[in-house]
Amino acid sequence: MRIGLAGVGRIGAFHADTLRSLDAVDQLVVADVDVARAQQVAAERGLEWVATTEELLDAGLDALVIATATPGHAPLLRAGVAKGLATFCEKPVASTLDETIELTRLVAESDVPVHVGFQRRFDRGYRRAREVVASGELGFVHTIVANTRDSAPPHAAYVPTSGGIFRDCNVHDFDIIRFVTGREVGSVYATGSNKGASFFSDAGDVDTGAALLTLDDGTLAQVSSTRYNGAGHDVRMEVLGERGAVAVGLDDSLALRSVEDGVDFPHGPVTMSFMERFLPAYRAELTAFFDVAARRVPSPCTLEDALQAFRVAEACEVSRAERRVVDLTEIKGA
Repeated sequence: MRIGLAGVGRIGAFHADTLRSLDAVDQLVVADVDVARAQQVAAERGLEWVATTEELLDAGLDALVIATATPGHAPLLRAGVAKGLATFCEKPVASTLDETIELTRLVAESDVPVHVGFQRRFDRGYRRAREVVASGELGFVHTIVANTRDSAPPHAAYVPTSGGIFRDCNVHDFDIIRFVTGREVGSVYATGSNKGASFFSDAGDVDTGAALLTLDDGTLAQVSSTRYNGAGHDVRMEVLGERGAVAVGLDDSLALRSVEDGVDFPHGPVTMSFMERFLPAYRAELTAFFDVAARRVPSPCTLEDALQAFRVAEACEVSRAERRVVDLTEIKGA
């Protein structure tokens, strides 16, 4: 397949390395608003490049991968659908709820397959947790504990366009809670605080967040996040049930130290970035995308999935701002 990659910043360059290693990719063409960066990434990897995304869309592609900054996602997704190109789009598909709803409708009315990049759905641990829940081995599930803790904050320029910690960071937790449990979120209560750099509060954001979700079957999900986890990148989930409990991310890379006598776990090394933590999952999701692009399988993560996770994040932002429980019926849907 001849694949177009729009955006070769941090995640885009990372995807370029993954894509060019896949057997399904015969040719990879890259573009970026920073033309010099596109040229550099292409030269370092022996790829084709074009100067604009318009040229990229006219480059005889079989499929499109969108990894630009968030403001570029929605326009490129619309353009890819208009061209009839199977499209992989990093989250979020749009900056606002209204635009996410509009795109969900657009894709639903077309026959163009779109795969949204929630890579945790392809992580072996999360997939095993889903299988355990579905099997009934745990009995009824009563509590989920999920966290996303970054080892260091992003650069200051990123924060004002990120959408905030719940839309940018915990949206992965919201999606994977739906994926693992098979349930929808009924209501949320969220809060946050700032103890780090002022650029978070200057942008109306927080550097540490927490939310309590009540799922539609009464399961409680505790979700936390921070931009300041100096011990390492820490992404985990615990699923607690009537007859047992399982954990995702509880291995020797755990960014946590016990102060109990005689405990020498974990042995390390820890991971320091999401790309390192989820490298196999990123490879698996892009491999799966080519089955989607070839129309062999349906999208494993649809615009509807992305919309539901975004609605939960939106509810959390409303809850944080208004300091109250927010029912998901208050948040617009498709």
